[in-house]
Amino acid sequence: MSAGAFDIFKVGIGPSSSHTVGPMRAAAALVDELDTGNAPIGLSAVTAVTIDLLGSLGATGRGHGSDRAVIAGLGGARADTVRPEAVASAVDDARTTHRLVLRAASGREHVVGFDPDRDIRFVPAERAPYHPNALRFTVTADARTLTRTFYSVGGGTIVAEDGTGAPVRTATDEATLPYAFTTGAELLDRCHTAGLSVAAVAMRGEIARGRTEDEVVAGLLGLWDVMRECIDAGCRREGLLPGPLRVRRRAPAMLRTLKHAGASAPWSSLDWVSLWALAVGEQNAAGGRVVTAPTNGAAGVIPAVLRYVMDRLPGSDDATAVDFLLASSAIGSVYTSTASISGAEVGCQGEIGVASSMAAAGLAQVLGGSPDQVVNAAEIGMEHHLGLTCDPVGGLVQIPCIERNAVGATTAITAAHLAIAGDGRQIVSLDEVIATMMATGADMATRYKETAQGGLAVNLVSC
Repeated sequence: MSAGAFDIFKVGIGPSSSHTVGPMRAAAALVDELDTGNAPIGLSAVTAVTIDLLGSLGATGRGHGSDRAVIAGLGGARADTVRPEAVASAVDDARTTHRLVLRAASGREHVVGFDPDRDIRFVPAERAPYHPNALRFTVTADARTLTRTFYSVGGGTIVAEDGTGAPVRTATDEATLPYAFTTGAELLDRCHTAGLSVAAVAMRGEIARGRTEDEVVAGLLGLWDVMRECIDAGCRREGLLPGPLRVRRRAPAMLRTLKHAGASAPWSSLDWVSLWALAVGEQNAAGGRVVTAPTNGAAGVIPAVLRYVMDRLPGSDDATAVDFLLASSAIGSVYTSTASISGAEVGCQGEIGVASSMAAAGLAQVLGGSPDQVVNAAEIGMEHHLGLTCDPVGGLVQIPCIERNAVGATTAITAAHLAIAGDGRQIVSLDEVIATMMATGADMATRYKETAQGGLAVNLVSC
């Protein structure tokens, strides 16, 4: 099943797409199911709700805000529109009153007793069968009990369990999509057969999904606006990031240094790229509004490289930004169709590595690269992130996550320029490097996959 640009890029809040955005969406989906009568228990009959955060969600859910996200989602918050301060308010209300308003999309509400310390349980030792990011809701109505399990599979995407441990997938008729593809080889074949660029093939797919070309353009530019706003906010905000690590925001001071040094300073362009990536990473870590690209933990890579394009590539305009995002999304679709973008499943190679691969493709596209060069750029971007672990210190999306966005962005730029310098012929194909990523993720010990139980997470003492 292939994903479109608006499946790959989604507006959400930090610090994690799989641990914050996904659980919020799952909680909201549960309430809507109760409200619409599709569940054996109706919303008005509910007397209690408990939540078990399993596996990786249980291991790092506190640092990633999974408990806060679930409370907000049950209260009707939607990840793409909620204000970060509203999440804090909902949590404070639940803790103070020991009550929770279950609020459906229809506007209907129902109040239940709720104690976050009692009714949200962190269970890292229990791993659900399909994916390490799982959350289980138990809904009670008098003597009746309803259990619903959701998997947060990366990038804020959720799937529900069918009762046997398998996910319920929405069927997509790929035959209705012109130039449909799920692999890198298929993407290149569609481009060559139709004489279209990677961005043009992606645009045809978006139109087939039901949007007009103008709507696609407006939607992508809206996402670019959110990315720019996040960069600018991160460059303004001073102080410390939340949590016990007391990580100081560096973007504002770095901005002042770069402005003082001037554009002619050595390495100036890459320093600016690093700044923009750090700014987004710091906003995400603070629970700010970001675009999952394709995840929150890697949300700084694509905005930083796109800002590099828009500020430094002569003649760049709205059409440039659209082509960049379309080409990036096409590569993202290959990863989500055939592999994983979940740090809990394959480590950070599936987050920063995929973001760098996507950004490299976007840059190669707007530099005038052929489809072969664009796909080659994506392959190079991933190849040099293979084996990257996900080891957040203290379970927080701060160390080493924020700096990894800067490194991923600069790697993407290098990958794109290397691809443009060649003719697009690949000894290692994109599909082969993706298969290698998945095999490496399978071999990787669980403690290195978003559990805060290995790597820097245990070798750096936090206080």
